[in-house]
Order: sequence, then structure tokens, then C-alpha cells
Amino acid sequence: MSLRVIFTWWNKQTLGTFLKTLFTGKYVGRDEFGNKYYKNKRDERWVIYSGTIEATKITSDWYLWMHHTLDKIPTKAEQKIYSWQKGHIENKTGTKDSHKPVKIKKDSIKKKYETWK
Repeated sequence: MSLRVIFTWWNKQTLGTFLKTLFTGKYVGRDEFGNKYYKNKRDERWVIYSGTIEATKITSDWYLWMHHTLDKIPTKAEQKIYSWQKGHIENKTGTKDSHKPVKIKKDSIKKKYETWK
């Protein structure tokens, strides 16, 4: 483990999280993005992210487990994928992949009414 991982929280985990995971953490599972999920005897639950730390990387099924809404650990076999559902992606705000709406010029807008004179 490098010093960068120990002293910077944005590189997966802090020293405190590392020690908590090492001594009290029980590995529960991993999602399709490589995030690892743990819990301890007091039912505290936490995640160690793969790559950059971004809370929106957690899929909805693991989010429900993390927040004690569901106690059952999510599995791939139980996921219902319908034709209208899209796969989970993290929030892209502030990145080059963020949504940029098309700008509309004022001259191109046609009014459906006439203003009074």
C-alpha cells in the first residue's frame, strides 16, 4: 500500500477505512463496476470504490442495501432487466461527457400569439 492511498481520501479509501475493513469488515459482494461492499457485526455497511470515489457509481440495488432499505444482498441473477430500462451510469456533470443542450437563437422562436400594441 502506497503513502498516497494512506493520506488521500480520493484514492479509494482512507487509513481509517482500511483498518476498519481489515479488522471488522466482512466482504459481502461486488457490483458490475468493481465496487466492493462490506459490513460488520453491528450491521454498519460501507463501500470501497474502484477507481475514483463517486457516490453515483453505486447501482440502485446496492444503494438500497447500503441504506438498510433491503437486507438481502443483491445478486446478478435477481436483477430484472426490461427492454425499456437502461444500464446504470454515474453522474457525468462537470466532465467532458456531460449533457450540453442545444442553444436556441431568439430569432428562430416563432410566437403562437401576437402582443398587444
